[in-house]
Amino acid sequence: MAEIDHIVIGARTLEEGAAFVERELGVKPQPGGRHDGAGTHNLLLGLGPDCYLEVIAPDPSQPEPAHPRLFDLDDPATHTMLESGPRLLTWVARTTAMDAVMSRLGPRGGTIREMHRGELSWRFAQPPQRQDMDNLIPCLIEWKGERAGKRLHDSQLRLVALEAEHPEVDALRLALRDRGLGEALAVRHGPHRRLLARLVGKDGVEYTLAS
Repeated sequence: MAEIDHIVIGARTLEEGAAFVERELGVKPQPGGRHDGAGTHNLLLGLGPDCYLEVIAPDPSQPEPAHPRLFDLDDPATHTMLESGPRLLTWVARTTAMDAVMSRLGPRGGTIREMHRGELSWRFAQPPQRQDMDNLIPCLIEWKGERAGKRLHDSQLRLVALEAEHPEVDALRLALRDRGLGEALAVRHGPHRRLLARLVGKDGVEYTLAS
């Protein structure tokens, strides 16, 4: 089985991403760090002990990575989309049985990468590009030791629902079931790809982030 680990906001720069989060949610994300060798860096916002929000952007201080940046950040369509402002890109699912899941998925699961940032380390598997149904099929993460979310300040915001629309809704549901995520994402048919994250604050105010 797997479950939601975090949601991902893409941005051209971390400065733009931070301003977006503060404008949309009324809170500031805290510093994350560099993903050495991956060409990205991030900011983080705690959504309780088991979930968080990540703002990710290309890191101009790093050389071009050997592999495409995560979450299609190098894709021309993503570049164009982010020119109009940061937005919800995708989500990441947490598993404690990466090898078993990847064995079942075969090539559809992508390749496992070992990653680290400071004292944090994890294994990460991204579906092959163009086989992720426009970033609606999540990357899988397996934390080695403490999870990032456990170290974050609590923003008092909570993710209460993650929803998706896609024209190939049956294929999306099947891909999610294959990863043990049949209940994690509410899926419905729609003419275009869309991802929505619904959050609520401690005062009951509701917020929506959309792709």
